[in-house]
Amino acid sequence: MNPHDAKRSLSYLCERKVPVFLWGPPGIGKSSIVSQIAKEQGIGYIDLRLSLLDPTDLRGIPFFDTKQDTAVWAPPSFLPDGSLEKGILFLDELNTAAPMVQASAYQLILDRKIGEYHLPEGWSIVAAGNRESDRGVVFRMASPLANRFIHLEMHADVEEWRKWAMDAGIDVTIISFISHRPDALFAFNTQDDSRSFATPRTWEYVNEVIASNPDDDLIMPLVSGAIGEELAASFLGFRAVAGKLPDIDAILEGETAEVPTEASALHVLCTALSMRIDDYTSTKKLNNLLMYSLNLPGEFAVMIVQDLRERNIELDHVDSWMLWMRKFNTLLH
Repeated sequence: MNPHDAKRSLSYLCERKVPVFLWGPPGIGKSSIVSQIAKEQGIGYIDLRLSLLDPTDLRGIPFFDTKQDTAVWAPPSFLPDGSLEKGILFLDELNTAAPMVQASAYQLILDRKIGEYHLPEGWSIVAAGNRESDRGVVFRMASPLANRFIHLEMHADVEEWRKWAMDAGIDVTIISFISHRPDALFAFNTQDDSRSFATPRTWEYVNEVIASNPDDDLIMPLVSGAIGEELAASFLGFRAVAGKLPDIDAILEGETAEVPTEASALHVLCTALSMRIDDYTSTKKLNNLLMYSLNLPGEFAVMIVQDLRERNIELDHVDSWMLWMRKFNTLLH
């Protein structure tokens, strides 16, 4: 299930208070989409890393109530206290928690209470974890606990990631490289002992490395530390070739500009042009963009138009649109 479908599914299930377990390899954004749902709906969100808890942390600490003349459990302060009517309690790394912690979580998930604590009515439970095949330290989930969830398995999706990356302002050379090498978005290999490997999360780290503008001699080791040496070398080589681009503003103003011959430069150029367009871009600039794209290889001209269409940028009213369609219509899908 791609991230978009996983997010839609979670939204429906959380509304009905159905417990969900979100499975997936490390670094693909499982926790991010849960927090996005809470933020977009304006509800509470609590993220508990169960691998860091002891069994008593969830149940609370017993103490003697002199008024009631009995022992009671003091609920932990990190659980929802009812001050927010609705929310999501996110139990991350559930299957990496010790079996006794999982047993405590089982009661919370099954009965929506543990000890003296009751989960507020408007709160839903979502859990997440890596798969047993992902080379992480995990404990097999007991069947009674597993049976309390609807299980969704999420995977990385290049097109979904590109849309997100363009909105998030990720460096254009990173987006272009992933377009050029879709396999580079997620390069986790359970047979490889390397500590660094490419995931959507580590590509965000690469973006931070580039944004920090480090000294030239540090770029390779820093990028390698995020995505691995082999992929870092490919990316930085791509970035070096792609650095010689025509002026984006000049193209949009209708000035004559050369068309790069290197595929890497074309990927970066088309991504940069597409990212420069928004809902407020003038018809004149859209027309200049389409006129320039007529000189591009077909797959790159189509790349620009498809990106714009996915962002609901209308082109039908642009003078050069019919000319563009006559030339490239057969390549659109």
